[in-house]
Amino acid sequence: MSRKNNDRFWERIPLKELSEPQWESLCDSCCQCCAHKLQDEDTGEIVKTNVVCRHLDVSKGQCTVYSQRHIYVPDCIKVTPENAGELTWMPDTCAYKLLANGEPLPKWHPLETGDINSTAFAGASVLNKVLSEDDVDDLEDYVVDDNYFDNK
Repeated sequence: MSRKNNDRFWERIPLKELSEPQWESLCDSCCQCCAHKLQDEDTGEIVKTNVVCRHLDVSKGQCTVYSQRHIYVPDCIKVTPENAGELTWMPDTCAYKLLANGEPLPKWHPLETGDINSTAFAGASVLNKVLSEDDVDDLEDYVVDDNYFDNK
């Protein structure tokens, strides 16, 4: 399924004015937002883990309960035009974060390539790099460096 959009709406329409389908199409399905993070209570430092939410189908890069994710996972943060630029734990390649900060989409983004698999092909997704939270006991044993999900 092609998601390429020749009208390049993301370059001409402000984030707050995007339709819901346009907004959703900005997601490149990297699923890095679904990976658990830990925050140090004293310093506020956030570290990444290679453990993802139990509702993420890592073979497809999709949430299995997406439309009801906030019911199943109350602390799942909804990315909005208002908070997209402030979510420091989001990957630097996140389209929401990039566009909120006035930066272009990566060349491998599905809207640029027309290929919904281009994020995985670029090595920018969690595919083949994570475990489900159902398979681990202590998240602290699965802390990874900041570049763990970058183009491997």
